[in-house]
Amino acid sequence: MQRMIGFIAFWIAVGMVLMFFMTNRLIALIIIALLLLIGYNFYYCD
Repeated sequence: MQRMIGFIAFWIAVGMVLMFFMTNRLIALIIIALLLLIGYNFYYCD
């Protein structure tokens, strides 16, 4: 469980860094939706 929490925290930090440099809100929303979809597929669709 600790490894999974660490993994999640790492990718949250990566996302925060990306959004820090992102200026276009539409592209940011598209990236967020895409990553949520990928995360859902990796976690629930084994």
